Amino acid sequence: MSAATEALAGADAHPRHPLGLYFKVWGLLFLLSALSYMVDVLQLQGVLRWTLIVTLMLAKAVLIVAVFMHLRWERLALICVVVIPPAALLVLAGLMVLESDYVFAARMLYFR
Repeated sequence: MSAATEALAGADAHPRHPLGLYFKVWGLLFLLSALSYMVDVLQLQGVLRWTLIVTLMLAKAVLIVAVFMHLRWERLALICVVVIPPAALLVLAGLMVLESDYVFAARMLYFR
């Protein structure tokens, strides 16, 4: 092969990530899963329970997407395409939850 062909072949090759990184992420995922299991074992209730469950779930999702789906090593434009739409949906869903009390109160007041 010529030097130009070898340079092109090297540019198309995917980077190899150290195996230790994957072991660390697996360990973190195991720890986060154990913590979410402990939320159930300790019988936490109410807002604290759901806040912990959702926070641990999002932390696990971020780890999986960043490392195992290789998003950590992608361009910022691709990261924005993947991250911004779900974040916008979460914000809109949160706004709907805030608005739901008002709508429920209005229905109880005017449509009994």
